[in-house]
Amino acid sequence: MGMGMGEEEDRADFLQWLGPDTSAIVFTLLHHPADLARASAVSRSWRTFVIANQFSKIQCLRVCPEVSNFTSIEASSSGSDVKEDVGSSAAAGWENQKRDHRVYMHLSHSLLSPYNSRNCIIRCIGASSTDNFPEETIENTLEPIDHVEMSLSYWSSGGQRDPSFPECLIYMLHSDLCLIDEIKIQPFQAFFQYGSPIYSAQYVRFRMGYPKLPLCPEQLISDENEGQLTADDNYTWTYASPEFPMLQENVAQSFKLPHAVVCIGGVVKIELLGRIQKQAIDGLYYVCVSHVQILGNPLSQELSVAPRENGVVLKYHPEPRRSIARCSDLGGDDGSSPSNWHNFATRIWQSGTGRGIGWNQALLSRLLFGPPLQLLEEDDDDDIS
Repeated sequence: MGMGMGEEEDRADFLQWLGPDTSAIVFTLLHHPADLARASAVSRSWRTFVIANQFSKIQCLRVCPEVSNFTSIEASSSGSDVKEDVGSSAAAGWENQKRDHRVYMHLSHSLLSPYNSRNCIIRCIGASSTDNFPEETIENTLEPIDHVEMSLSYWSSGGQRDPSFPECLIYMLHSDLCLIDEIKIQPFQAFFQYGSPIYSAQYVRFRMGYPKLPLCPEQLISDENEGQLTADDNYTWTYASPEFPMLQENVAQSFKLPHAVVCIGGVVKIELLGRIQKQAIDGLYYVCVSHVQILGNPLSQELSVAPRENGVVLKYHPEPRRSIARCSDLGGDDGSSPSNWHNFATRIWQSGTGRGIGWNQALLSRLLFGPPLQLLEEDDDDDIS
């Protein structure tokens, strides 16, 4: 049978009714990758709009601005690497956009998933100086107590006449990508010295980033090697924290970051700024640390990073199983998966209320509460996950 004019009007696309600018405002209100996945499953035009406007990347940037450091994407498929290259053809460009969408969906899911913070340190890279190596090595800071097998367990800097002379401790994390929210540092109290002085720093600051070249095991700290990789020119730092004052107390002092930070590359540098305590025996200033914890959540092992001449690459190597990123990228490329868009639109209306967005009241009233636009054939399956 022929379709009446009213039915044809009801089949108009939501994006066409609102236009690209207002539609973009609507889609930026989606704060969870599951909602973005449902939106991209509504129709082919919605899926194209989501991918072309990089809303999955926008979600990641909203959570962690450090994501802006990624200059390109590499993703493996069936054991082969597919790379995004600047200056690729238009056809290849669209394939790159679809791949980027899948990878950023996977990353955003990792960033937004609930987690219990745990210590992310896996190894010590090195310290800027050590007073007595290896007895006072940085590796002692991995032990949660001051004494191990009747021996003192702490790191001590070399002595300095200038109390403003800085020191640093550098650690390697469990994963190339870790979401870090808190760092704990316990200064060392020298009970064996007169007055039991505490050798804390005045301030502490944190940097996170990636090595410019792969770290070789023989260059890391060990009983035979004090470490050769503490210079800044070995790394690209993608995040620097504010300075935090340290207390001259023998307790694990907690330093919460202003927001959870993605450590891109799995390297954290703790900068100890300023010295308080002078050692009586030599008249030099020292900084000593008993214990360090870098707390957060290692992200999926399917995600890694690699330095390149023009920046850092985000790499995605999914396991053979059906990965989270693929599950969230619902529907085929034709956007044929069914969805009830009305509940979705209602959520958008509720989340946008009071935000000062100047939408067309009559149009949205019809979209939300009038006869629904038939974007796809009606289906009772509301649960798309």
